[in-house]
Amino acid sequence: MALSEWNALTIWRWFICAMQYSNQILLPYGINLCISYQKGVYMSLQPLETKAQEFAPQPITAEEGAAMLRAVLRLFGKWSITDEDAATLLDLPVRTYRRWKAGQPGRLDRDTKARLSNILGIHKALRIIFRDTDRVYAWVKAPNTAFAGHSALEVMLGGELTDLMRVRRYLDAERGAW
Repeated sequence: MALSEWNALTIWRWFICAMQYSNQILLPYGINLCISYQKGVYMSLQPLETKAQEFAPQPITAEEGAAMLRAVLRLFGKWSITDEDAATLLDLPVRTYRRWKAGQPGRLDRDTKARLSNILGIHKALRIIFRDTDRVYAWVKAPNTAFAGHSALEVMLGGELTDLMRVRRYLDAERGAW
């Protein structure tokens, strides 16, 4: 809907409802307006230019990666999964996983950090959705209709990063926006 299709009464109603202490108003259909205010009188409606801010993600540092690994290792213990399954989730050889689990981690590559991040995101979403920690840890192995009767763990054991992302996106959608 174009701005010209909005009549003055409609815009004024939106102004009264949505604008108490601000000089900016967001209308439906992506129309952004600014109200000029001078000496107690609202002067005019002016379109605002909006532009998305630039985003440059910061890479995960080695220290952050090590902390994530420690947290995920503890989480795997809470999930009661085997070393073989844990190695599959992290896309590591079982021997390497066991060495890391014993406290001798190697260098974490970008893919492993992404996997750790998604696993922690899954855990975070579960902690938001469920108050009972037993349910948080049991959910991963429980059958789920969203995954055609398979458990989230079975989906994640597909071994691809996208399998982890699929479970995380599902949980993020279930828990709501932020």
